[in-house]
Amino acid sequence: MHEDLQSSRRGLLGLAGTAALSVAAIGILGDAPALAQTKSRQAGGAAHQGDIDILNVALGLEWEAIEAYQIGAESNLLQKPVLDLALTFQGHHKGHADALAGAVKQLGGAPVEPKTRAEYMTSLNIAAIKDQADILRLAQLHERGAANAYIGVIPSLGDSALHQVCAKIAADEAAHWSIISQALSQAMPKAAFLFG
Repeated sequence: MHEDLQSSRRGLLGLAGTAALSVAAIGILGDAPALAQTKSRQAGGAAHQGDIDILNVALGLEWEAIEAYQIGAESNLLQKPVLDLALTFQGHHKGHADALAGAVKQLGGAPVEPKTRAEYMTSLNIAAIKDQADILRLAQLHERGAANAYIGVIPSLGDSALHQVCAKIAADEAAHWSIISQALSQAMPKAAFLFG
């Protein structure tokens, strides 16, 4: 249904298999620039292109989420409490994007830019959205996929600090998914291990 969205997540997982995020990048993502600078100096300041690639794929997912929530907010289909929730989640994604873009720059790379509104309208299949529930289902799909993508990179990371940063972002995404599921009046799945 949303092949571009699934492809982006697979790309993040695939890149994780070829290169791990650097300790410098994780320091930045974890709001610890001093740690990032120290580790970067210890490693000779060399940034691996794989680190930049992984961060940019993750950044692309965050740009997509930001725009999806913006499109939803501008649709006039969201009732007030849901609109407020969407804007709160969009704010979280903006924070993730800022951290990821900062990490890419710190590593000497160029952060991936957002796509155009028209590209997101197509890739997210916005034409199929008819009501609030459709918007919520799209957001739910995105949040679950993002949580799974961040969880998916954890095993490939060698430093526990890297695990923590990915886990923190995945936790935000999982919390969003859970709240959206409640807004859709969906029962909590009975099976354990909802993500990953």
